[in-house]
Amino acid sequence: MEAEAQPLIQALGLKEDVPAKIVGPAPCVTYSGEHQGLAVHVVWNGKCKDHGVDNVGTVPASLSTYLAVLAFKPDVVISAGTCGGFKAQGAAIGDVFLGSAVINHDRRIPLPAFDKYGLGHAALLATPHLQAALGLKSGVVSSGNSLDYTDKCMEIMTGHGAALKEMEAAAIAWACALYKVPLMCVKAVTDIVDGDRPTAEEFLENLHSAAAALQGTLPKVLGFLAGKELQAL
Repeated sequence: MEAEAQPLIQALGLKEDVPAKIVGPAPCVTYSGEHQGLAVHVVWNGKCKDHGVDNVGTVPASLSTYLAVLAFKPDVVISAGTCGGFKAQGAAIGDVFLGSAVINHDRRIPLPAFDKYGLGHAALLATPHLQAALGLKSGVVSSGNSLDYTDKCMEIMTGHGAALKEMEAAAIAWACALYKVPLMCVKAVTDIVDGDRPTAEEFLENLHSAAAALQGTLPKVLGFLAGKELQAL
């Protein structure tokens, strides 16, 4: 979402790519610059031309990732954004997590082999030294296309030890895997999934707070990455 991207763009001093690095009709918007010697690009999904709201969910995320990997040929992709967190896995509002793996909780295909395909479990880039250095929490990220969830979604999430619930990481992982680009997830918690649901006003307030937490954390993550081999993370 734009509210997630803008604090990162400002914190890193990035500029919108003009002319565009990814041309229409794809709606995603890209920003580029440098941070501690790293070439950094921020990509967000743009807005829906019919409804005037941010494009969210797995379809825009996979398209943006696919096109961004082709355009920028990155060494690492970082899915940076906000999420719901599970109190049972130690999450609290404002916490920033590193993802350990991704799953889909609403892609249920109860057929032989397709069930595992639907779950889409995939490990993320291991970053134990980064986690220790910045004192971040870590856990499984679960993706779906709805802000709410069904009882079956909850069963899948808790059954696979999900710490975070959001709407894009598993799709980003799929697109990255096509080009064998390692993926990290850096996620800030806006609400507690296994707790009282916030009102719309509370959610939007928490969204801005979580985006600010990302603004403070992501430059530190990039600083740790600078000059290191992947196995040193």
